[in-house]
Amino acid sequence: MLRWPWPKVIAHRCGGALAPENTLAGLAIAARIGCRAVEFDVMLSRDGEPVLIHDETLDRCANSSGTVAALDGALLMATDVGERFHHAFAGETIPSLHAALRRCRELGLAANLEIKPAQGHDVETGRVVGRRLASLGVDERPALLLSSFSADALEAAVADVDDIPRGWLAGAFDAAALKTASRLGCASIHLALDGLEAAHVVAARAAGLEVLVYTVNRLTDARRLASWGVGGLFTDRPDLLLDTIR
Repeated sequence: MLRWPWPKVIAHRCGGALAPENTLAGLAIAARIGCRAVEFDVMLSRDGEPVLIHDETLDRCANSSGTVAALDGALLMATDVGERFHHAFAGETIPSLHAALRRCRELGLAANLEIKPAQGHDVETGRVVGRRLASLGVDERPALLLSSFSADALEAAVADVDDIPRGWLAGAFDAAALKTASRLGCASIHLALDGLEAAHVVAARAAGLEVLVYTVNRLTDARRLASWGVGGLFTDRPDLLLDTIR
């Protein structure tokens, strides 16, 4: 039986639906409502700065447009991504990876760092993330789990920080996903809620992998998954799950 040290409820993109995604405000709200773990996405700017953002463009989250990989880090980190969510968050900007890690440490939040490379930047993104993490002392980092849909990015990152556990992100459960997770030396496999079966969880755990599931926003789904023995639930609604799922 695996001994998984993480909390079961993991706030998706920092604060889920309660704050602008991938922001320091999201981290603060997650901690305030009692979360002990969060997930966020990291992508590189044109000049190689790792920043928290999910999409390859600014269009969905900001009142401006542009491609992340074509913009300098300083410009991205000055971009307001709060007002588009709600005027109460006006002025909330894209944070650097360093700022997010520091805030997680201050708030006592474990962090699943998803390496989210822009197209064609897999190895570079993984390498930069790994080197940035390696430059921090162990006591300067929060509890971390690295994950990615890109095997190249994950391999490049752990070349510098093989002490940090890693998880393989797969769209669906199959033998190939298990094989990739095993080859990468992963501690966990992260699977979509749709199509997931109890037998998949049993098979993954038998292969020595913990199962984390995304994105779980209904209490009925969360209870069912908990009864299957999953190790963690990524959710946009941590406020609905925290009091019930342990």
